[in-house]
Amino acid sequence: MNPFIADIKNQYKNGSAFIKLIFINVGMFLAVHIIGSGFFLLKVGSSAGLFTLLSLPASLSNLITQPWTIATYMFLHEGLWHLFVNMLILYFGSQIFTQFLNQKKLVIVYVLGGLAGGLIYILAFNIFPVFSEVLPFSYALGASASVMAILVASATYVPNFVVRLMFLGEVKLKYIAMGYLVLDLVSIQGSNSGGHIAHLGGALFGFLYIQQLKKGNDFTVGFGRFLDYLKALFKPQKKMKVVYKKQGQTKTNEAYNSQKVDNQKKVDIILDKISKSGYDSLSANEKAILFDASKK
Repeated sequence: MNPFIADIKNQYKNGSAFIKLIFINVGMFLAVHIIGSGFFLLKVGSSAGLFTLLSLPASLSNLITQPWTIATYMFLHEGLWHLFVNMLILYFGSQIFTQFLNQKKLVIVYVLGGLAGGLIYILAFNIFPVFSEVLPFSYALGASASVMAILVASATYVPNFVVRLMFLGEVKLKYIAMGYLVLDLVSIQGSNSGGHIAHLGGALFGFLYIQQLKKGNDFTVGFGRFLDYLKALFKPQKKMKVVYKKQGQTKTNEAYNSQKVDNQKKVDIILDKISKSGYDSLSANEKAILFDASKK
C-alpha cells in the first residue's frame, strides 16, 4: 500500500470522532469534485448533476425521489472556502464539546443537528409564501447546521467557558454562539435564506438537547444504539479471547453504581465551578477528572 494512503488510513482509524467527521467531509468534497472533473473531461455530465443528486431539496416532490439527501447534504460542500470555514468551526466547537461530553455524543449531535436543520429548512420553504417561487429550485448543502448544533450545545453546557480570540482577547463561549445566531437571523433576507434557516434549526437542536441532558433526559439513546449497530455492522469481527479472572476482583452492581454516582457528583461540582469562574480556574486534577469522564 502507498505510504501516503496508509498514513491517511491510520490517521482516520486512530483519530478522534471529530477528526473522523473532518475526514468524511473532506473526502466527500474531493470525491465529488474529482468525479465531476472526470465527467467534464469525458463530456458525460458535470459536477452540478452530482450536487443536485446529493443536496437536500426543499420541494417535497423532489425529496420523495431523493430521500438519502437528508443524510448526504450535511457532508457536502461546493466551494473550498465553505468547507474550510465549516471544518474550522467544527474543530473549534468539538475541542470544547469533548472536554465535557464524550465523542459518541459529538457524533450524535452532529448527525441529529444536521437532520434538524434540514427538516426546519424544508418546513420553512413549504410554509412561508416568500419562498413559493424558489421552492422547486432550492437545495441545501453543507455541514453548517451540524456545526452550529455542536457549537450551541457546547455553549449551553458551559456558557461561561472562556475562549481567547485573536484581536478580541478573552470571550465567553455563550457570546460567540449568540453572535453566530444573530448573524443568521439578520441574514435570512439575503441570498442564502435556506442555509441560515438550517443553521438555526441545528442550533435549536443543540440547545434543546443539552437542556434535556442537564435534566437527566437523553432522548438520543435510541439513535445512539442505532449508530452502535451500524458501527458493529461495518467493523471487522475480531477473534474471541478467553480471559480468566481471579475470584473477588469483579465489582458488584451496587459498588459499580455507587462509584458511578460519586464520579458524576464530582463532574457536576467541576461544571458548577466552570460556570462561575471559567475553565482556567480548574486544577490539574479537576481537568483530568473531566477528561476521563469525557471518554466514558
